[in-house]
Amino acid sequence: MKITDLRSYIVHCYRTNWIFVEVETDKGLSGVGEATLEYKEQAAAGAIEDLSRTVVGKDPRCIERLYHDLYRDAYWRGGAVLMSALSAFEMACWDILGKSLQVPVYQLLGGAFRDSVRIYVNGWFSGATTPDEFAAKARETVRRGVTALKWDPFGKAYMTISRTDLDNALACIAAVRDAVGEDVDLLIEGHGRFKPATAIEIAREIAQFRPMWFEEPVPPDNLDALAEVRRNSPVPIAAGERLFTRQTFLELFEKRAVDYIQPDVSHAGGIAECRKISAMAEARYLGCACHNPSGPVATAATLQLAACTPNFSILEIMATDVPWRRDISDEHLVFDNGMIQIPDRPGLGVELRREEMEKHPYEPRELRHYNGTLTDIRPPEHQPFF
Repeated sequence: MKITDLRSYIVHCYRTNWIFVEVETDKGLSGVGEATLEYKEQAAAGAIEDLSRTVVGKDPRCIERLYHDLYRDAYWRGGAVLMSALSAFEMACWDILGKSLQVPVYQLLGGAFRDSVRIYVNGWFSGATTPDEFAAKARETVRRGVTALKWDPFGKAYMTISRTDLDNALACIAAVRDAVGEDVDLLIEGHGRFKPATAIEIAREIAQFRPMWFEEPVPPDNLDALAEVRRNSPVPIAAGERLFTRQTFLELFEKRAVDYIQPDVSHAGGIAECRKISAMAEARYLGCACHNPSGPVATAATLQLAACTPNFSILEIMATDVPWRRDISDEHLVFDNGMIQIPDRPGLGVELRREEMEKHPYEPRELRHYNGTLTDIRPPEHQPFF
């Protein structure tokens, strides 16, 4: 079997753009991957085109060799653009291999450890600006069966936070905790906002609400800073969505900087690399909670990983998405009591619809994490994701 073509598609999805990859072969089998890299979509698509010159004519089933050679021969290693392109190509190859053997990918990685995985939802708060509005949104989401909620309550803060803004954030968290009770987990997002001293202060303040974790409290560039926060934090620390190689995750582990790792299957090398990263974490008794705010292919790939990874703790899912998400693929997810079932169709278990994707071409979007508009992420016409 030989690869005959590798192409990318950029699909507008309101808050960002999805980037999909399709690998075609001379045996009529094709595989799909996802490289969604917010606000760097054109660069990622260009990197995918660069890969195509190397992989056409190669056997897509030789995944370990292909990945090794592509990474080895990349002089500028480890950056988000290269690793996202490589991740999407890698998961597409797993899709082809699973289809060729008529088994889901998780069967090729040791078989199922579980048949469903717990979810937490992001984006449930869209449109809320006051503690009472956050509380109402939280109650509505929990009524739909959700058992864990994540959000960033810190407004425009960066590096430091004023006493007033911190009090407002604490009031928001308190309102949500009161609204949902003690049985629902709260996950507090930092988006890499703060310097260590500020992050430690926040961690001590939010401990009263018993959050499941405080996520990415400091920028991702300095793992010593993250380790400092973890040493002084009374709540667990999660991070890793902006780390791109197993080598960097090894440094994260050696510095004992986290309690939960969050590799993204679309950025950290794909399925096998995330499985290796998770195994390193398992040896250190750390939970894996893959970052996953992306499209249907990334979700499908992450579910395959969740199925066969013993220390996979919880999966990120967006609360709502654009109505055409269901048009561009045959994604079919089953939710029940805070859990999502692992699909068992061959390969990744999802197919893309090219004609539908072409109806929603690329539109540039701007980063919103530090301008106070992060709550405004729900499209005018949205649909519940679960």
